Amino acid sequence: MSRRNKRVAGIAAGVAAAMLGLAFASVPLYRLFCEATGFNGTTQRASAAPQAADATVSVRFDANVEKDMGWTFHPAQGTLKVRLGEPVLAKYVAVNTTAAEITGTAIFNVTPPEAGAYFNKIECFCFTEQTLKAGARAEMPVQFFVDPAMLKDADARNIREITLSYTFYPTKKTANDQAALSTN
Repeated sequence: MSRRNKRVAGIAAGVAAAMLGLAFASVPLYRLFCEATGFNGTTQRASAAPQAADATVSVRFDANVEKDMGWTFHPAQGTLKVRLGEPVLAKYVAVNTTAAEITGTAIFNVTPPEAGAYFNKIECFCFTEQTLKAGARAEMPVQFFVDPAMLKDADARNIREITLSYTFYPTKKTANDQAALSTN
């Protein structure tokens, strides 16, 4: 093989390795981007709420589970009228309807997407994996506020209703454990 061919092969291998590395890093990088910008309805994390405003917005709660997870999951409240900037505590309820312990993780979204940059979670069950023993029931709180800065955003100031939606999925560990049990 000539020196030129070795060089081209080396460059091609380097490009392929870089593409493979970016493929593995794309999911965490996309998640960081969405969390930082509120892109596509991704909520923000906060440690405290700002000064409350006189304006209000309705927050509707939605809950879903992956179809084979073995949990029921629903919001404890349907819709709340919240004052912008005021911390609110809402709860979801999960029940493991199976005879096995199941660990799940929740992904979340806010619609309309323009509200994502202003929907701030102080504490949420979605920050960590949740484990329910067979037949167990758990209340899962989420504390949040809607930032009054939303009123200054031309794209968001007319939003009157925000939907906070969660979907629970079994973790890979749980999915692997269930697959092993079904083959025995």
